[in-house]
Amino acid sequence: QLELRESGGGLAPNGGSLRLSCQVFGFTLDYYNMAWFRQAPGKEREGVSCISRSGGSTNYADPVKGRFTISRDIAKNTVYLQMDSLKPEDTGTYYCAIGPCPPWLPLTSEVDAWGQGIQVTVSS
Repeated sequence: QLELRESGGGLAPNGGSLRLSCQVFGFTLDYYNMAWFRQAPGKEREGVSCISRSGGSTNYADPVKGRFTISRDIAKNTVYLQMDSLKPEDTGTYYCAIGPCPPWLPLTSEVDAWGQGIQVTVSS
């Protein structure tokens, strides 16, 4: 059974940093591409970043390029999203997911499994 468990969210100041973690169970990270999505209040869920199952390819949404970094630790079966220079518009619920990793980022309809989501709030 696939399980994705996010942690590390919370409150950060404008310009601050947070690191999200997604520990996976039931599979190893070299088997699936992994992605991070977010959903702001009143908005649709959108892809933020993804990493290929080889770890050799990463992609980012334009609003987060240069500020967010996706990485993984195979030994810990964990994917990370380092978020720096946070802005109030980064506020939302962040989800870890299994899905494809094209340069334009996956669609929600392409996701095979979701984490439960974790709240990130950036104060202005």
